[in-house]
Amino acid sequence: MTAHTCRDRLEQALARIADPKGEGTRACLTVYTAAARVAADASDARAAGGRSLGPLDGVIVSIKDLFDVAGEPTRAGSKILAEEAAPAAGDAVIVQRLRQAGAVIVAKTNMTEFAFSGIGANPHFGTPANPRDRARVPGGSSAGAPVAVADGMCDLAIGTDTGGSVRIPAALCGLVGFKPSRQRVPTEGAFPLSKTLDSVGPIGRNVADCAKADAIMAGEEFVPLEPIGLGGLRFGLPEGLLLERLDDIVAPTFKQTIVRLEAGGVRVSHEELPLLDDWVAVNERGGVIPPEACAVHRDRLRRRGTDIDPNVRIRIERGCTVGEADFAETLRERRRLVAAMDARLAGLDVLVMPAASIVAPTIAEVDDPKVFAVRNAAVLRNTSMVNFFDLCAISLPLPASLPVGLMLVARNGQDHRLLRIAEAVMRLFAA
Repeated sequence: MTAHTCRDRLEQALARIADPKGEGTRACLTVYTAAARVAADASDARAAGGRSLGPLDGVIVSIKDLFDVAGEPTRAGSKILAEEAAPAAGDAVIVQRLRQAGAVIVAKTNMTEFAFSGIGANPHFGTPANPRDRARVPGGSSAGAPVAVADGMCDLAIGTDTGGSVRIPAALCGLVGFKPSRQRVPTEGAFPLSKTLDSVGPIGRNVADCAKADAIMAGEEFVPLEPIGLGGLRFGLPEGLLLERLDDIVAPTFKQTIVRLEAGGVRVSHEELPLLDDWVAVNERGGVIPPEACAVHRDRLRRRGTDIDPNVRIRIERGCTVGEADFAETLRERRRLVAAMDARLAGLDVLVMPAASIVAPTIAEVDDPKVFAVRNAAVLRNTSMVNFFDLCAISLPLPASLPVGLMLVARNGQDHRLLRIAEAVMRLFAA
């Protein structure tokens, strides 16, 4: 977007959304043409008067289809909710904060129904095609978000991340995706998947843009990212599960990246993490997300189960088989494991691993429900660990024939430091 005024940039974004040859209709489910023009003109008027509402003033932003906007039903990628949901009484908290900061909200972006998969396919509203290879999925559940950013429909996209739904699409589309510490950004007015694990984060072209959006949504003053020296920082490589079964593009790309980090002065250490075995065991008992998703959707499942994306429905149904006592035990066990992982990571600056173990699957291959389930597990494996252990993480794009994401993971509350490390890593890669 090279135009000078916010209104000019907005018109370019709207033209890209409307382009019949583009992904606009699949990426953007609601387009706020009139309201966005008013907001853009107001931003231009402030700029002409030498005033600014902060780092997002005049920035064109899209929001995932599960955030409340006053006066319209919140669809969450579902035709049932499109038909049945009452109009939202008010804007979601993050939508209010974005508007107050002068952001120009251009559209609501497509998503996996109810945010319950990492692939990004949607049988009701279409699957937005990956910007790097239109035969491939964009990743989910914030599926339209990375396509909107990469295709110039917005500067920044806001998604949610319950098991990787910001970082996976960022990784599979060659962008930056940030999942903050869960408590940083309010989820009021965001349609829930799992009240325990839901978090709200941005997808952008660079770390600085994501940091700006994160600060505004967290209700903080944005402080420009001070570079941090990589020399002597400790990056832990988690031995075992999280580095297993990497595909033929991810594996060599990740290996080369570790070499580059070490050449940049980073101390990379191999870390045994037996706590990951405990995490796997807890998930085998039913985990956290499926039972909480069942609680949200049980009635809908009973009344209109056949109208739910079958790949999503099967996961909700699985959650409905988890007993209350088992679920209570899972939450107790998780509290213990969260504290143990926090203590375990105390000596490291970050954990480092691929965001997804595979590159984006093709849209055709995930048409088969069995293949879908396998690919979905593969893209979610590394990112979902972060939500379970209540950490913060960022996915950074790596150069490869298809997009690969490098994930840096830090302890809860270390968001600002993580963003500074991520910025330093991106500068190292650009050098």
